[in-house]
Amino acid sequence: MQATTLGYPRIGRARDLKRALESFWAGDISEAELEATAHRLRALARETQRSAGLAIVPSGDFSFYDHVLDTAIAVGIVPERFAGLAGLRRAFAMARGEKGGPAPLEMTKWFDTNYHHLVPELTRGQRFHLADAAPLLAYREARAGGPARPVLLGPVTLLHLSKASGFDPLEALDDLLPAYASLLRSLGEADCEWVQIDEPVLALDATERVQNSIDRAYGALALGPRPKLLLTSYFAPLGDNLDLVARLPVDGVHLDLVHGRADLEPALAKIPADKFLSLGVVDGRNIWRCDLRRALATIRTVADKRDSSRLFIAPSCSLLHVPVSLAREHKLGSELKSWLAFADEKLAEIATLAKGAVYGAGAIEQELRVSDLVVAGRAASPLVRNDAIRSRVQSFDSGAWGRPAYAKRATTQRAALALPLLPTTTIGSFPQTDEIRHARAALRRGTLDAAGYASAMRDAVAYTVAAQEAIGLDVLVHGEPERNDMVEFFGEQLDGFAVTEAGWVQSYGSRCVKPPILYGDVQRPRPMTVELAVYAQSLSKKPVKGMLTGPVTILKWSFVRDDQPLEATCRQISVAIRDEVVDLEKAGLRIVQVDEAALREALPLKAAQRANFLRWAVESFRIATGGVADATQIHTHMCYSEFSDIMEAIEALDADVISIEAARSDMSILASVANHRLNEVGPGVYDIHSPRVPDEAELAGRIRTAVRSYAPERLWVNPDCGLKTRAWRDVDPALRALVAAAKTVRSELT
Repeated sequence: MQATTLGYPRIGRARDLKRALESFWAGDISEAELEATAHRLRALARETQRSAGLAIVPSGDFSFYDHVLDTAIAVGIVPERFAGLAGLRRAFAMARGEKGGPAPLEMTKWFDTNYHHLVPELTRGQRFHLADAAPLLAYREARAGGPARPVLLGPVTLLHLSKASGFDPLEALDDLLPAYASLLRSLGEADCEWVQIDEPVLALDATERVQNSIDRAYGALALGPRPKLLLTSYFAPLGDNLDLVARLPVDGVHLDLVHGRADLEPALAKIPADKFLSLGVVDGRNIWRCDLRRALATIRTVADKRDSSRLFIAPSCSLLHVPVSLAREHKLGSELKSWLAFADEKLAEIATLAKGAVYGAGAIEQELRVSDLVVAGRAASPLVRNDAIRSRVQSFDSGAWGRPAYAKRATTQRAALALPLLPTTTIGSFPQTDEIRHARAALRRGTLDAAGYASAMRDAVAYTVAAQEAIGLDVLVHGEPERNDMVEFFGEQLDGFAVTEAGWVQSYGSRCVKPPILYGDVQRPRPMTVELAVYAQSLSKKPVKGMLTGPVTILKWSFVRDDQPLEATCRQISVAIRDEVVDLEKAGLRIVQVDEAALREALPLKAAQRANFLRWAVESFRIATGGVADATQIHTHMCYSEFSDIMEAIEALDADVISIEAARSDMSILASVANHRLNEVGPGVYDIHSPRVPDEAELAGRIRTAVRSYAPERLWVNPDCGLKTRAWRDVDPALRALVAAAKTVRSELT
């Protein structure tokens, strides 16, 4: 048996890639210096994996921005508007745009994760070709130090994730396959033994359309000279796709035995014995230590029925989704830290399990005993359970979240707020300036005390409110200078959470997040946002929104406990957020925004599980927001997802106003919105993830598109998302253009 991985974090131990990318984009380092950083990070990743005892390491799992984008470029999927560009400049233009350049590709979530991928654009008659030797070069670089296995995004998943106008992207499969065959042939000629080919589309419910495409694709790729193919899927059981996978002409199959454990017995019965099996027994998406004894028993179950030389021991999916190493964590409590495993620790677990599977449990007896103690200790720890919290949460039923009908609330709110037609606002955050970051760093170092930090944050709030007044926005925010992240900020203040020092994971490109660790029962010991929100409101006669993150998003964007149902954990969070909403209202805030950016992302991949999830997700939001008076307006925000299949649930949230990403998709989301009965809607007209600064005419055009799709008296005008990652020099002119565009369309309507 061989220990291996499906992918390793790209960002480096100290977010080295983030810093290099942003320095390159700012013009502070050259392309050669950026490439040198990338080369060093790849070498360190391989060295780390080999030193941990892994027999085969992945190649091609590194990306400067996104692996879906890399694959699209490699097979020639480059929209015409980028034809004049090449190399990294073209890739970054496609990913994030350029000032004065063409609009970038759309961006959405990678299945049910918080990783964002770019959406390839296909045209009818798309011509594919092997346009980029990057996968071959990455393999040659990696194999110099030992066995390596290239990682490719499979052709069916690539097309499934793409968009096309007027035709099904999978119609292009037969034209795409020669490019893949050419790449496989080149890798075979380079003496590559195995290629990992990822088809996570197989984690979705079986459809005739996708199954026929998979069957046709691998029937074609099996022909001719090529390396062995390890077909890989993850995040959910193969389920109804297992029969198809079992008969495909591939040489090995990966099984996610963490999220798809139900596949094990049917897979052993159906997948031919001469095929290799990759056993994903270590959780690649969460940070809890593996129960080694249980995982070893799973491996032994397979080894008793299979030739053990045809088994790989692996994580459930790429380790892209977890932080790099626990070695940088010095402030976590020793008990909690003993329960955790980041990427490097998971490598050790994989190697240990492989050793135990080959040489017997006695060879790893010490590791098994430690694992047993950790598992038992965590289950019995007083850190994870609070009976008072559980009793209070159980007291909430449907009477706790009922509000009068929207029509009644809207009349009361309009009278109280007196806003113009097409009111303008933002999503919540404003630029995190150098001054804000320096103050936060000084607080961490101890060179700035709590009073000095609070004063710095008040200064930032005052600046932000004054700027919004000058710009002319109708509904203001305090700007969130005190918040490092929309979930981590709350994790720092809620009981049952812990935050890390360096637990960073990639969200997209250079954007990294540091999910808090949700390990125990949740409650709010004290108000979290009231003081600065009240201060901001004191600076303006215009309404200021209180800004909170919703319970589902906090749940989804944390490393969440795995010892109880998600529903139970989410309901605890919703009660804590409810307390904050009520306190904001008591303090005089007339609008409270509770963002549920992760609602669509958290939707289970299997349709059979969705109705139950949406039930408790909606209930959690309504518990959180249902304790206020009719005159208090509840907003929510969602971004970068396909909403069409959850619109009924979004309606059921019964938020007074929902703002949604729309600009990067050229307002196409409005087709879904227009056919459903949402209350009030703010489709984003300004794509904040691009450095492009839109002008008034462009924004007015988008507002007019919205007006054609939705009643203007129920429309708001806002950016796509928060402005935290932008600079004031871009934000100020963009928001001035947004306000001017709203006034122009407002005058046309009146």
